[in-house]
Amino acid sequence: MRVLFVCLGNICRSPTAEGVLRARLDAEGMLDRVAVDSCGVGSWHVGAPPDSRAQQAARSRGIELSGLRGRQLDRADFDDFDYLLAMDRDNLTALEGQAPRNCRAHVGLFMAFAGEPQRSVPDPYYEGGFDGVYEMIERATDGLVADLKARLGESP
Repeated sequence: MRVLFVCLGNICRSPTAEGVLRARLDAEGMLDRVAVDSCGVGSWHVGAPPDSRAQQAARSRGIELSGLRGRQLDRADFDDFDYLLAMDRDNLTALEGQAPRNCRAHVGLFMAFAGEPQRSVPDPYYEGGFDGVYEMIERATDGLVADLKARLGESP
């Protein structure tokens, strides 16, 4: 299985989700069966590390994001990933607009895995702050891990 998290610039929300899911998969012994990546719909931060405040929020919880680098969504991602998970509705609209007609990947909002199918993970620059966004990502990650276990035939 392959999971791609998508936000606007790939320096806050999506790399945080990538780091949280990697850590959770490692703890569950699933990291060898699920690949995780993140990207942005825009190119502003290609090659840049995650925002220092996102790194600090993760580091304070034992997760290191400093090795991650921003990249932009690519057409091949729709073929390469099983899940393309948008952080907000604008990112979802961008994904849906770029998805090929024969796209077999699950394309949707990440918070749907927290039982909140219409909720966006807000940009921490403007709403929610980095700690609040981190907590939302943790909740959705719990549901995503359960979904991945079911798809891989593992018990919850």
